[in-house]
Amino acid sequence: MKEVTIFPGSLAGRICVPASKSMGHRTVICAGLSEGISTINNVGASQDIEATCEAMENFGASFEKRESSLKIMGSTALKLKNPGINCYESGSTLRFIIPIAALTDEPAAFYGKGRLIERTLVPYYNIFEEQGIKYDTDDGKLPLHINGKLAPGDFKIAGNVSSQFISGLMFALPLLNGDSSISVTGELESKPYVDMTIKVLDDFSIHIENCGYRTFKISGGQKYRATEYTLPGDFSQAAFWLTAGTLGSDVECSGLDMNSIQGDKSIIDIIGEMGGRIVADKDIFRAIPADTKGIAIDASQCPDLVPILAVLGALSRGRTVIAKAGRLRLKESDRLKAVSSELNKIGACIKEMRDGLVIDGRETLKGGKAESWNDHRIAMALAIAATRCEKPVTISNADCVKKSYPDFWEHYKALGGKIDERNMG
Repeated sequence: MKEVTIFPGSLAGRICVPASKSMGHRTVICAGLSEGISTINNVGASQDIEATCEAMENFGASFEKRESSLKIMGSTALKLKNPGINCYESGSTLRFIIPIAALTDEPAAFYGKGRLIERTLVPYYNIFEEQGIKYDTDDGKLPLHINGKLAPGDFKIAGNVSSQFISGLMFALPLLNGDSSISVTGELESKPYVDMTIKVLDDFSIHIENCGYRTFKISGGQKYRATEYTLPGDFSQAAFWLTAGTLGSDVECSGLDMNSIQGDKSIIDIIGEMGGRIVADKDIFRAIPADTKGIAIDASQCPDLVPILAVLGALSRGRTVIAKAGRLRLKESDRLKAVSSELNKIGACIKEMRDGLVIDGRETLKGGKAESWNDHRIAMALAIAATRCEKPVTISNADCVKKSYPDFWEHYKALGGKIDERNMG
């Protein structure tokens, strides 16, 4: 466990942001199910992506790492080498892989650690019960044991739980002999993540028909085809640096694609609505320091941005209200509780609501001690808040950033950030 103390001060320089983790999961799975060899370029080395690679190796895919690329020999046999699949702390890995394992008609067990053990899998449990697939859990928690084969059909998924269940089914259902559909009950949140899944599947020759986000029609008997893929930079990670720039630093982010379908690209529009400005030159994005103002933010389509948007709101004039963010209570931490608790500790004024946050802005924050809650996005948000604190900010368990952005602290220092790091044993 690592503790860091960050001394107040602005950042300056250029950072090549890591590749999109969301796209990384999807391309690794598609390549692992493909006939032939795929090449995935610009792959990050996060713990979550490694969990998905390990899971796909269990299905027979093989991986050859070459600097920042992966060569993946896919496997269409759909046989498990080992019935146990450890997803560590990756919710994407767990929810994407379960339906694939259910194609094998073999016993499979899913393990994890941290908050992943408790994160809901109820939509899959409902499907198992409807289709007669045997399953066993520890009172709804991991480990999960399943035994049975997924069959084609009409699958009903609530739109306000997690789009990951829809994406997970989309990876598996095209490989069945019969046709299927996914019907969304209620309003679908995180639509951009479903768009991303459909786009990546299409690039690997799997086709999904989107009927207005109410129903997705999926033909059976399809085959994944190997391809070469270059992952774009991750807007959810760039959001931290772009917010730092808006708050007074001078940071450029390279490796981003303005035409990206990533939902977290909305950070550009949200900063603009708050009075900031992002300028782009090809793949380089820079935030202009601004006197920002509070606004109302609907977080239903960009939940991962909430921790850093809370920082921006805490240092903007007036009141910022973040709504439709209830699902954040089921992430790596209860992010609504975590971000309000820890930012308040260092001088913010945030009130936690059932499904959101009410934030009254301050000119500066005071600093002090805060906890990461073992959540990478909370740790990184606190680091950006430290640039506008009066006193140093000490963050416990700061190495949790390895989950998505292992080089975050090195990049922070490369931008001139002053950090005292201590290993706590």
